[in-house]
Amino acid sequence: MTVAALTRDLVSIPSHDDETAAGDFIENWLREETDAAVTRDETGNVIARKGSGDRSLALVGHHDVVAPDASQLNGDEYVVEERDGRLYGRGTADMKGAVAAAMYAFRDADPSCELVFASFVGEEVGGTGARAAIDGGFAPDFAIVGEGSTGYSAAGVTDVAVAHKGRRGSTITAAGKAAHASEVESGENAIYRACDAVNIVRDLDFPTATVLGHDMMGSVAVTEIEGGSGWNVIPASCSVTVDERTVPGGYAPLEQVEDVEGVSWAVDQDLPPMACDDADFAALVLRAAEDTQNVGPEQVTKPHATDAGWLAQAGTTCVICGAAEQGEAHTKDESVSIATLETCEAIYREVAESV
Repeated sequence: MTVAALTRDLVSIPSHDDETAAGDFIENWLREETDAAVTRDETGNVIARKGSGDRSLALVGHHDVVAPDASQLNGDEYVVEERDGRLYGRGTADMKGAVAAAMYAFRDADPSCELVFASFVGEEVGGTGARAAIDGGFAPDFAIVGEGSTGYSAAGVTDVAVAHKGRRGSTITAAGKAAHASEVESGENAIYRACDAVNIVRDLDFPTATVLGHDMMGSVAVTEIEGGSGWNVIPASCSVTVDERTVPGGYAPLEQVEDVEGVSWAVDQDLPPMACDDADFAALVLRAAEDTQNVGPEQVTKPHATDAGWLAQAGTTCVICGAAEQGEAHTKDESVSIATLETCEAIYREVAESV
């Protein structure tokens, strides 16, 4: 079986509502194809270990996916098609293709360290699997997270991401006092208060950071607003949703909105950013990427949060290296290059034998 064939088999298994069957497939393959110690935790994460040494390297992915488009379904299975050297189907790029490449590399590598394979559940819903594994003691020294890093420096080139942004979602709530709209002075307009808070958000400076020589800038944007109960009622409440893209070590000071009378602010979700804290490890992975490609890859940064953020927050040195290209994930035409899957497998194996 090739990496492409393994990817086809894994992708065909639905895993947007329930990751159990996909986890079963990965677990059984590892037990049949390797002599590693394979475990399945209560959350559904599949983790395997082989080799030994004073350092550990994990090849990390996730086998959950977002809900497929109707065109990507055929009864109880996902549609997987091969065309022009690419596999098409939900999860090919994000990220069962990279999981399959990691499975092959894990099986075939003669590691210079303790080599760990981990495929988590719940990445698409905030990293529930990664957080459970970390809480259970999952703490490799190094990790390659197989999220997409292809096509950043040049089309078709698999690069090495040394940092990514996080995402903090929050809600601004403005409280007022309802009154008849013909008696404006009798009420306190919550929408006006919310607008004052929005003006503060609009004027905030975006956070910045530098990771291994790469400059990053976050962002803050108001994305939703809801308030009022009728066309003739002074609104008593108004809520505003804020999407913030964070950088390592940097948040926008959104708490300033609470300087407005009647306004409160609460964080709903905080997905951490990632910054590689070891230039030598980043360079080692880049050399492996160079060894497997004709066009030179580069170190890059990613705009999207991944499970690497949770791992880095817990003390693991991470980089991201995977087959997905920008714009491929979560689309009805999601696909992955077979040649790039093979490149990723070779990168993972070389790093496992060199770290």
